[in-house]
Amino acid sequence: MSWLRDSIRAFLERGDRLLLALCLLASGFGLVLIYSATRYMDAAAGMRCMVIQAAGILLGVLAYILLSSVDIELFTEKSWKWLLLFGVFINLLLLTPLGTGGEETGNNSWLHIPGCPVNLQPAELAKLTFVLLLAWQMKKLGERGSISRPTSVFSIAGHTLVMLGLIVATSGDFGMALTYAVIFVVVAWAGGVKKRWFLLAVVVCVVGLLLIWPYIKDRYFMRRFIVVFDHLTGNPDTLYDQTRDTGFQQTRSILAIGSGGLFGMGYLNGTQTQSTSEQSLPARHTDEIFAVCGEEFGLVGCVLLLCLLGAIILRCIWVSRRASSPQSALIAMGYAGMLTAQVAVNVGMCLYVFPVVGLTLPFISYGGTSIVTMFAAMGIVSSIKMRSLPSWLRDRSRL
Repeated sequence: MSWLRDSIRAFLERGDRLLLALCLLASGFGLVLIYSATRYMDAAAGMRCMVIQAAGILLGVLAYILLSSVDIELFTEKSWKWLLLFGVFINLLLLTPLGTGGEETGNNSWLHIPGCPVNLQPAELAKLTFVLLLAWQMKKLGERGSISRPTSVFSIAGHTLVMLGLIVATSGDFGMALTYAVIFVVVAWAGGVKKRWFLLAVVVCVVGLLLIWPYIKDRYFMRRFIVVFDHLTGNPDTLYDQTRDTGFQQTRSILAIGSGGLFGMGYLNGTQTQSTSEQSLPARHTDEIFAVCGEEFGLVGCVLLLCLLGAIILRCIWVSRRASSPQSALIAMGYAGMLTAQVAVNVGMCLYVFPVVGLTLPFISYGGTSIVTMFAAMGIVSSIKMRSLPSWLRDRSRL
């Protein structure tokens, strides 16, 4: 156990204790909301959710401390093949009988391991390795010349497209695929890829969407996008779909947030949060937990929650700007992009300005895999902070 003592000692001396404190505050707030959001269940089911989330936080803190002591650049350099194999293999497991999800989740995103008390979400775990590999790949390409060379851009874009295709093919989880895409954009932008490539990517995506639109417009997933557009434009012809069918979940969400007003209805007193009716807020402890916060804590509670998550994101950016190398800086920015994407999409779902794609609110929503992954990612950021440049060398490097 000497390695554990050494890791704890190193973390206490040089680790990012502020970032850990912010993560604990956010996850503590999440526990408070999860308790309220699961009271409508039977006592055993509600307690199980609380125990799993609390255990996930404890495991996450342990992962945070252990990863803080790892030289992440050296680890990636020596283990990049294993990291790549891990990301591919764990997603391919979804094609085996271990894969689960179906009608309950709308996709096949989970692994049911016999004997394991919780299901695992492979794409969540693979996000950690994807960021590490993308940053390492950009460092290697940058050493050979400009990162904006066509061969370099096609290489990192190809890596990303393979992962996106793998996630969509194995699980059908477009929300998680979107997170990977945002991570790529943030890392590529921070890494110095020229703007013309992003403009070209937008043009290709628009043209591609127009070409395949006749074939996908009637798919259920596309109806989620269309119903948001109809809601925002006030289309009266699809009112039933907006409120009772595809848009039911988001309609209940904005009603919950709106009814909370400035200060909310009070903890454990939310009308929809505490209701057992099937017409109440769905997925209230997972996708729609932001609506629970709005109903019971009001606008003030929502602002506080977003400030906590915003502080974590800003801390990642702060660490990135002080990193000892471009690779470490890109890793920290990649995790900042991951958090930003999930916060923006989840809150957008709850406010009916973005389609429901099944993304959790980081550190807040119920989910064992999600909470451990978030703490682990922040542990890697802490590792980068522990090895950041001293101020005198950092200032000189900018000359």
